[in-house]
Amino acid sequence: MSTDQPDSKLTLYGFNNLTKTLSFNFYDVCYANTIKQRDEYLEYIDETYNAQRLMEVLTQVADIIGATILNVATQDYDPSGASVTMLISEENAYPQDQPAAGVGTVVAHLDKSHLTAHTYPESHPEGGISTFRADLDISTCGRISPLKALNFLIDSFDEDVVIMDYRVRGFTRDTDGMKHYNDHSITSIQEYLSEKTRQQYQMIDVNVYPENIFHTKMMLKEFNLGSYLFGDGVEALPAAQKELIEAKVRNEMTEIFYGMNIVK
Repeated sequence: MSTDQPDSKLTLYGFNNLTKTLSFNFYDVCYANTIKQRDEYLEYIDETYNAQRLMEVLTQVADIIGATILNVATQDYDPSGASVTMLISEENAYPQDQPAAGVGTVVAHLDKSHLTAHTYPESHPEGGISTFRADLDISTCGRISPLKALNFLIDSFDEDVVIMDYRVRGFTRDTDGMKHYNDHSITSIQEYLSEKTRQQYQMIDVNVYPENIFHTKMMLKEFNLGSYLFGDGVEALPAAQKELIEAKVRNEMTEIFYGMNIVK
């Protein structure tokens, strides 16, 4: 189902004033039992999810939803973390014969849409679990919808847990003056996910239909323990330790998925 165009029967008066926002948050979990392993994990995160990589992902998102990038700001942080912010417009902001170098003169006038990404790596000195979180927000006005880029985002990262919020705000009018609080059909974010993703993840929804608020959480059903270890490979571990580590990783994912600590 495509959301980049409103209902063809809806003839609007003037500009489409609806604001559509997708907040896409994902978590990556690993087991790093020593200081050296935790440092290696943070180095891996900084290399894999640096500002340049995030900018490339958001650039492709802009292309998928048919938006024009007006301005980009990137920042890597010490000791870890990165942020990217993009200002976008629904249509090309420049005449074809005008170079994009003039972007500075129009940024303040076309700030109705934006893409942002922020990363939050963290680890705990006990227990061996390190967790990385990335938040991506895609906010658009007019006809374009961020849901069109949803499967691309999921395929771009290695997510153990994904938490998504989609909201349509405001209203737009048709030529008869009638207000419309949405311009596309949606009952769940899950409708826009690929079959592959629906098979890989356990999902739950919390939706508030009268307010056009849609919330979906996903947790990976199965995983290969070897991809969660930093240091010795899984083959070097005794069976009992493998079970303990797998339980810790699964416990971390479950707590994040349900938003509560599991009392042991």
